[in-house]
Amino acid sequence: MAGYFIDFAIASALIVVLTALMGNISNTIGERLFGRKREKHVEASRRIQQGWKVVGGKK
Repeated sequence: MAGYFIDFAIASALIVVLTALMGNISNTIGERLFGRKREKHVEASRRIQQGWKVVGGKK
């Protein structure tokens, strides 16, 4: 009976870990295959904020 619970715990842990990492793994594979980076969004954000005043914080 103890063996059943150990097998169940191992299988549950593997399912949780694989599910948690599946998004990261598929994102990495997609970026390497298709070469699309998120730089496009950063550039769009910079272009939108180009004329804004700097508010808050010390520089």
